Amino acid sequence: MAASLDIDDTHDLLSVATLAQRTSSVLERLRDSARSARADERREPTFPIGKAADLVGRTPAAIRDAEKDGRLPPPPRTENNRRVGYTLAQLNDMRGLFGTRPWRAADDPCCVIAVQNFKGGVGKSTLSVHLAQYLAIQGYRVALIDCDSQASATTLFGYVPDLDLSEEDTLYPFLREEEMTSLDYALRKTHFDGLELIPANLRLFQSEYEIAARMARGQGGLIDRLSEGIASISDRFDVIVLDPPPALGAISLSVLRAANALVVPVPPTVMDFSSTAAFLAMLDETIETLAERGFAPTLRFLRFVASKVDENKSMQKELLNLMRTLFGQAMVRTPLKDSAEIDNATARLMTVYELDGPVTSSAVRNRCLTYLDGVNAELELDIRAMWPSHLSRLRKEGLA
Repeated sequence: MAASLDIDDTHDLLSVATLAQRTSSVLERLRDSARSARADERREPTFPIGKAADLVGRTPAAIRDAEKDGRLPPPPRTENNRRVGYTLAQLNDMRGLFGTRPWRAADDPCCVIAVQNFKGGVGKSTLSVHLAQYLAIQGYRVALIDCDSQASATTLFGYVPDLDLSEEDTLYPFLREEEMTSLDYALRKTHFDGLELIPANLRLFQSEYEIAARMARGQGGLIDRLSEGIASISDRFDVIVLDPPPALGAISLSVLRAANALVVPVPPTVMDFSSTAAFLAMLDETIETLAERGFAPTLRFLRFVASKVDENKSMQKELLNLMRTLFGQAMVRTPLKDSAEIDNATARLMTVYELDGPVTSSAVRNRCLTYLDGVNAELELDIRAMWPSHLSRLRKEGLA
C-alpha cells in the first residue's frame, strides 16, 4: 500500500501561496505587455457610411446632407482625404437627429435577460457579451451585470478582474450592505457607447456563502436584493443582461428572481443536452419553491440557443434536430456555430464585434457575424415584443 502524501514534509511541492503569487505575477506581465487589449485603452468599433446608414435607418445621402448643412459634424478624414469610419457615439448622435433611436417608452418595462445554464462551458458569457454589444450597436441603452465570480464577461471587456478590480467595484457591497439603495456606484462606461458594465471578480464568490447563511437565518428577503438593485438603475436602460454563475446558488436564485426573460445556451452534445434536461427539471422545482414563498419570477419569454455548434459532426446534427422538435418556438432558429473567429477574439480579451478586421479570414469572419447577428436579432425581436410602444412598429415591419 502506497504511503500517504504529507504535503508539509514534501519539499518538491510548492505551497498554494507561492503558486498564487507566481500566477499573479505572470498575469501582471501579460497585462502590461498587452495594453492595447486593456479596458482603459479600448476603442469604439467604427462603421463605414453604408453600414452606418443601415444601422441608423437613413440613407447615406441623408447623412451627407446633414453634414453639409451643419446638422451633423463632418467625419474626420485621413491624409488621403478618405472618410474615417463613424464611431458608435456618432451613430447615436445621428439617431437622435433623425429620430430613429429604438429606445423603449418610459412606461415600457426594462427587459432583464438572464443568460443562464447550470453547466459551465456552454458559451454563456460569450453569448451574454455579444448580445449586450449587439444591442448597443443597434442603439439601445444596455447594462451588462457580471454576476459570476469567474468574471469571464468582465475579462472580455479588457479587465484582469483580480488585478484591475476590487470587491468594491462589483455587486458584492450592494449584496452585503442592506443600507445601500442603488447599484449606480458599480456601473462603469465601456468602449461601446450606450453600454455600461458592472464587473465581477473572485471576491464575489464570498457573497454566495454570506447570502446563503443569512437566508438560512430567516432573512428570505435577500433573494430580492438584486431585483432591488436593478430597479434602482433600470430607468436608464432598455435592456439589462445578467451573466450568472453556472451553478444553482444564492446569486443564481437572485438572478432568476430579478429576470423577466431567460435565454439558455445549449451545445448539441449528449453531455450538454443531458445537463440541460437536468437544469430544466431543477429550474422547474426552483420556480415552484420560489412561488411557494412568494418569490416566483415572471418570465416574459424563454429561449434556447444552440451554442458551439459543429454541424460537421453527425451526432450534433441529430441532437440539433431533436432540440428543435422538443423546444419548438422557444428555440432560436439560428444556431451559434463554433468559430475560430470567436476563439481568436477571446484570446485577445475581445469580441468579434470590436475587431477591426478578421483574425482568421474574411469568409470565416463573415460567417461568424452572420450567426451572431442572426441569434441576436431574434432575441432583439423578443425584447421589442415586450414593449407596447413597439407593437405598432413591429406590425408595420411584418414582425408581429
